Formats: sequence, C-alpha cells, structure tokens
Amino acid sequence: MNADQTPNSAQQERARWMSILAKAPVPELAASVRKFGELPSYLWLRKPETGLAMVRARTGGSGSQFNLGEMSVTRCALRLATGETGVAYVAGRDQHHAEWAAIFDALMQGEHRSVVEENIIKPLELLLQQKREQLQAEAQATRVEFMTMVRGEDA
Repeated sequence: MNADQTPNSAQQERARWMSILAKAPVPELAASVRKFGELPSYLWLRKPETGLAMVRARTGGSGSQFNLGEMSVTRCALRLATGETGVAYVAGRDQHHAEWAAIFDALMQGEHRSVVEENIIKPLELLLQQKREQLQAEAQATRVEFMTMVRGEDA
C-alpha cells in the first residue's frame, strides 16, 4: 500500500484490478501471460476448484431480491515465493483463467506492480471498456422511441 492510500482506497484499488482480471476474455489474458514472460514460482494455498454460486437479482433493478439461478465459478489462492498472496474468483470453469488472475493479483501487491499495471491491467481494462461501449452502441441502435398521439376529443 502506498503512503498516500488509506486502507479503504487500497481495498477499492485491489477490487478494481481483481474485477478486470476476472472479467478479462481468456484469449486476451493468455496473450498477456505470454507477453509477460516467465511467471514467478508459487505455492498453492487452494488449487483451482469449480463450484456453483447462486445469482440474485432484483425486479426492475430496485425491487425485492429473488434467486435468478446458479452459475459456475472457479476459485483459487496461491502464495508467491516472495510472500504475496493472490486470490481469484472467475465466472465459468476455466482453471487457467483463475490461476493467471491469482498470479497477477499477487504480483500487483509487490515490486512488480507497475509492470503488471502497465502491461496487463491497463490494456485489459481498455479492452473491457471498448467491449462495453460496443455493446451499448449496439443496444442503442435497437432502441425504439414511442410517442403518444392525443385525439381531438381527448384534448
């Protein structure tokens, strides 16, 4: 943690990069791993395991909660030889995705932070932002505007 970061802002920053790593498309994350080079050695605290998580939703986004359904989630935890601990929870069953996310989570907590931020996190964040904007543009293109006409006797 930097001297100018409060514990809460450090937690928010970690949550940001963990979210990016968890949402990153696997092909792009794999390319980032190859570009990074040799990954550090680590000890498994919890090998990747896949299970189910209940997804909850709200009616209209603000109504009462209900169980929407279950989804597959893969999680793992590891400790680098230098002592940093990395964890990951990713949607789906890809154990390599979880492993890579946990490794980069651990690296972001140590001396390799700036290298990982510049070469892994920022490019993935940009890619995710571009995909979000593309989806929004596609959704906007299908938007239908409705208008109400008032008849003469109802005016």
